[in-house]
Amino acid sequence: MEYTHDCDSPLGKIMLASDGHALTGLWFEGQKYFAAKLDQEHEEKDLPVFEQTEEWLALYFSGKKPVFTPPMKLKGTSFQKEVWEELLAIPFGRTTTYAKIAEEIAKRRGLVSMSAQAAGSAVGRNPISLIIPCHRVVGSDGSLTGYAGGLEKKEWLLAMERQAAGIVVYY
Repeated sequence: MEYTHDCDSPLGKIMLASDGHALTGLWFEGQKYFAAKLDQEHEEKDLPVFEQTEEWLALYFSGKKPVFTPPMKLKGTSFQKEVWEELLAIPFGRTTTYAKIAEEIAKRRGLVSMSAQAAGSAVGRNPISLIIPCHRVVGSDGSLTGYAGGLEKKEWLLAMERQAAGIVVYY
């Protein structure tokens, strides 16, 4: 059985999902792939993991880099999980590209290269937005491409993080 909990954010309503112990989903309401990995049978419930996640979100949206991560259980293919682990390594306020993610995974697997599109597909199916920071991935030219929550949210999140981290970006 999975459980859900709704909370508000500066960017709109967020749905959290859990198996009862760990966070299994975090989506902006209406985003692409919204609740895609959520069991059809689920119920609204207050859980400690939801309290921890709301605390994480409150810190994050106040411009602070949370120093803890709620327990997470990821549902996805081994390749998707590998990409999502790569996302966790992107520093607060910084970005990387789909091509660099593909390059890192190819290197780790002993491959000459890997498709940036394959990495991008896995990034787009990230079930735990924000905490697994898929919004920190940009196009090779630095452009804001693809974000399941919408490009306006991605732009807001990156600007908030950069300002909080004291990072100045010149275009």
